[in-house]
Order: sequence, then structure tokens, then C-alpha cells
Amino acid sequence: MKGRIAFQGEPGAYSHQACRQARPEMEALPCATFEDAIEACRRGDADLAMLPVENSTYGRVADIHHLLPESGLHIVDEAFVRVHINLLAVPGTRLEEVEGAMSHTVLLGQCRGFLKQNGIRPVTGADTAGSARHVAELADRKLAALASELAGEIYGLEVLARHIEDKSNNTTRFLVMAREPDLKRRGDDGMMTSFVFRVRNIPAALYKAMGGFATNGVNMTKLESYMVDGVFSATQFYADIEGHPDDANVQRALEELAYFTSYMKLLGVYPADPMRHGA
Repeated sequence: MKGRIAFQGEPGAYSHQACRQARPEMEALPCATFEDAIEACRRGDADLAMLPVENSTYGRVADIHHLLPESGLHIVDEAFVRVHINLLAVPGTRLEEVEGAMSHTVLLGQCRGFLKQNGIRPVTGADTAGSARHVAELADRKLAALASELAGEIYGLEVLARHIEDKSNNTTRFLVMAREPDLKRRGDDGMMTSFVFRVRNIPAALYKAMGGFATNGVNMTKLESYMVDGVFSATQFYADIEGHPDDANVQRALEELAYFTSYMKLLGVYPADPMRHGA
């Protein structure tokens, strides 16, 4: 598939890397915010949108669960991306010359061991790719950036040290969004179904709603709650399950869920990423 895929961030961001990995044939379109990436897809400036939803170290991405149900888009794929962090500097720089490393606070916190070992001071930047661009523009050998190798490639920086993250399994999960749903069975690793719901105001409603998945042997890989409309009493749940809505056991589980819910919305049906069970 040719076309464009929108992502939040500057060229060289990890979301850009996810676009390259999952849709290498498509042109990546950088956007300032998640809302901008969603809107670019909605109005047809892009065919798809790449949105990060959770990280294995830091948990879910803030605000994304509020945006997904109202986006008007549908999940058509997922992508697991290993977050390899690299120390990038202007060409010709030696590691011992570097006094500070700039990046987003999250990445700085993921490289504490390397920075301490090498006596490098953490410097907070707006984001990872933006920090790489700043280091390239400043051209000061004392300041390096922590970012992806893709960012180094784009901004003409050299890799002084590769894969310096403290945790070797650091992975971010992305969702690929499209204007139209794709309910076809595809991929070699099974199907996933994502949806949001609100339970009815009756005793043990959530417990009873979840019972249908247990009794029908449907594996629920994620269940998260969050407030809606800023009201403590209005709680919405986001869920991922293994299987396709046409599977008999999934059908039965969703029918039972409907009995105990006041609202339910399907967000997408998509193939499981091959890394899902090994991430």
C-alpha cells in the first residue's frame, strides 16, 4: 500500500521509526500533536495514523485512550517497536568530550546507568528527535542527544554508543488507525479485538460482564479504566481480547457483555503483531 501515514513528533521520533518498520512503503507525515495526526487521517491528508498506546517500562501513553473512541478512526493493525536508545553527537566527537546529553525526560530516565558511568549530565529537551535536531544545529561537541538511529541519520549525527538503555526489553506498542475498518482475518499470529464500554449501574456489573469472557475461554490481554467527562462516577473501560468477533466464543462473550453495559463501541479488529507474545 502506498500513500502517507501520519505520526506525532518530529522526523526521527520513535513514532517515525514505527512508521518505517510497519509501513516502509508509505511516506511518513510528521504532526505536532496526536490530535493533528488523527485529523490528518480523518480529512484524507494521510491514509493511516500511527499512535503509541503503551510502553513496557512507563505504561500507557497519556490521553490516548480518551482520543481513540472519539477519533472516528478504526484500529487496523498493531506494531511493537523496540526502543533502542543511542548517544548521538556531531561528526568527529569523542565520547570523552561529551559533558551533557539532551533528550525527553522519559528517555533520560531510561539511561541513568550509562550517563552516570560516563559522567554525562542529563539535559531535558522537548522530545527525542527535537533534541537531536538541536544538537546538530548547535554543533557543540560537549552536548550529545539521546535518540533513535533514525534521528541520527536524518540530522547528520554520529552514533557514539548504541543501545544504552538500562532495560533491554523496552518496547512501545503502537496502533495503526484508518478511516475504514478492516474485519478480514489476516496475519499468522491470530486476531485481536479492541473495544470500550461502560457498565450499567447495578451491583457487581463489571464482575458479571467479565464473567462471559472467562466462561467462554476468551483471553483478555488488557483492561483499563479511566474517567470520562471529568466525572468521578462516569467510568469507561478499554479492553483488548484475543480473537475475532466472528469466533463463536467471542460472540457469546460480547453478547453477555452487552447485557451488563450501557455503552459499548468496537475500536478495531486487527492481526496480532508477531512480537506480541515475546515482547
